[in-house]
Amino acid sequence: MSRKLFGTDGIRGPANQGVMTPETAFRIGAAVTYQASRRVKHPPRIVIGKDTRVSGYLFETSLAAGVCALGGRVMLSGPLPTPAIAHLTTSMRADAGVVISASHNPFEDNGIKIFASDGFKLPDEAELEIEQLIESDKLDKARPRGKNVGRAERLDDAPGRYVAFVKQTFPQDLTLEGMRIVVDAAHGAAYRVAPAILSELGAEVITLGVRPDGQNINRRCGANHPENCAKEVVRKKAHLGICLDGDADRLIIVDERGQVVDGDAVMSLCATRLLRAGKLKRRTLVTTVMSNLGLERAIEREKGKLLRCAVGDRYVVDAMRKNGLNFGGEQSGHLIFLDHATTGDGLVAALQVLAISAREQKSIAELSETAIERVPQVLISAKFPNRKALEEMPLTQRAIKDAEKKLGANGRVLVRWSGTEAKLRIMIEGPSPDRIKQMADDIVAEAKRDIA
Repeated sequence: MSRKLFGTDGIRGPANQGVMTPETAFRIGAAVTYQASRRVKHPPRIVIGKDTRVSGYLFETSLAAGVCALGGRVMLSGPLPTPAIAHLTTSMRADAGVVISASHNPFEDNGIKIFASDGFKLPDEAELEIEQLIESDKLDKARPRGKNVGRAERLDDAPGRYVAFVKQTFPQDLTLEGMRIVVDAAHGAAYRVAPAILSELGAEVITLGVRPDGQNINRRCGANHPENCAKEVVRKKAHLGICLDGDADRLIIVDERGQVVDGDAVMSLCATRLLRAGKLKRRTLVTTVMSNLGLERAIEREKGKLLRCAVGDRYVVDAMRKNGLNFGGEQSGHLIFLDHATTGDGLVAALQVLAISAREQKSIAELSETAIERVPQVLISAKFPNRKALEEMPLTQRAIKDAEKKLGANGRVLVRWSGTEAKLRIMIEGPSPDRIKQMADDIVAEAKRDIA
């Protein structure tokens, strides 16, 4: 059976309609508690965190009510990054963690993602079981009464716990003294903790996106719009800029010249240092099919290997765990250091880059210039009225094979449907920007004929 509510990163949609209603949130809270109650002998303990969207109040209370309705104990952290909830779930020995966030989406949307007691996102089969529980009468039959009804409490020290955790991932022998850093928290979940972490490690911090009003999360700021941070870095003569998305599990860096350093360059920078130190397990970096061919070549030059997986940070983590690996990520800035955290963490990742800069006494621009020789890449996202399976699109398939034949070993072609909407995503890499752009346009044209 396929999942109906859960996508590649939890449940997401317009708040208060469709799949994202308080009624659904209540049932999810109850289902998560029901699942946990079969594993433990005590009332299940569930951590619930959120970002800064105004609808967070709606879903926080609905989820908490669902947990209490099944006899669970709720621990409310308030606005905190997604990776903070993963950390709190494990450090407080909770039985599950729930995050209310639509990540980089606009404020009108919201989402729910769930962590197991080990701090990792739920596997597909557990999410499917939650969907089945929501639709069944098992939850209603399992409701306790009287003294066995659950309760909720606030974790007032949750931000401090997370700040301390992230700081300890930075080498003890290093400091950020003398560094001027612009941090753009996207008016999101890290608006308090990001400046605190950097300043407590000694940096002079210039803040952007730290005044959430419930509606301005991700609006022309943060990882979605690093150009604002870039301007401030140049204007304030800062050493670098750190751009986070709404739930702070993603990182985009800006160097001192105001140039954006994306996830591929950061992965190359970190992976090559881990390789040289003998700390990259099995000498293998995990990334998705979207990462640039230049990253693969950079890792191979250091006698390392690249393992590619499907798009989505959960699939990166799955591949790392299955193969006993410790570092991976996405071009979009999801970077997972399993030696430190169980999920993508923008602030943990930022500190790893800052540690390299401090130890080697090199600027971010110097480091990124030699990190990756990027192969020209074109990305097209074409919207269609409906979708067909790619195998049922013969003209599109012929255009894809034609492009692959022309590029040979000098490029790559990737065509896939979006996981959430009827958009065909085409990525082509090759030596000639104009040529690969024409190839991508040809594939789109043939797809339109296939779906007409």
